[in-house]
Amino acid sequence: MKPNTRNSLILALLAVLMVATRVNHWTPIPDASWAVFFIGGFYLRTWTRWAFPLLMALAVAIDYAVITRQGINFWEHYCVSAAYWFLVPAYFAMWAGGLWVSRNYSRSWRTLGLTAVALIGSVALCQLLSQGSFYWISDSVQDKSFAGWAANYFEWLLPYLRTTATYVGIATVVQAIAASASKADKPLPAPNDHNQR
Repeated sequence: MKPNTRNSLILALLAVLMVATRVNHWTPIPDASWAVFFIGGFYLRTWTRWAFPLLMALAVAIDYAVITRQGINFWEHYCVSAAYWFLVPAYFAMWAGGLWVSRNYSRSWRTLGLTAVALIGSVALCQLLSQGSFYWISDSVQDKSFAGWAANYFEWLLPYLRTTATYVGIATVVQAIAASASKADKPLPAPNDHNQR
């Protein structure tokens, strides 16, 4: 498959996954947005300049559609404030984690370790930016304190990490299967001239 065709397919699948899971953050199927950006960073590294903004715009469009469909003004919703725009660097932290794994990728167990490290670091930073900005900037939180922020940060960190790791884990299994299949499909190398004597 040609790289552009492959990237287009991956981008479309990631967009569908985001739409299917982000439309309601409280459905039994958890929101895959953080994983979408991590996986996008891994597979769409050469398309970062426009694929990241496209997925970011899709995330905002979904939020806008969901909120306004409820008859609520987008800018008056509980989750929307000046802190909402911190989702851009927060989601880019996820994308950057995927980029880092992509740049260091090899078909080895080492890559699994790198993926785990990048995933934990990306989720921790994404949570810091998204939750931290909401906590400190939004008017929705009263009586702000460092202890209150830390308690809230760690309360939500593990659930977000678990959800993101589940989706990334599935993508990792698919990647391993695809890599094995492509390796098996490769023809045996032609023998060297000196071996034919």
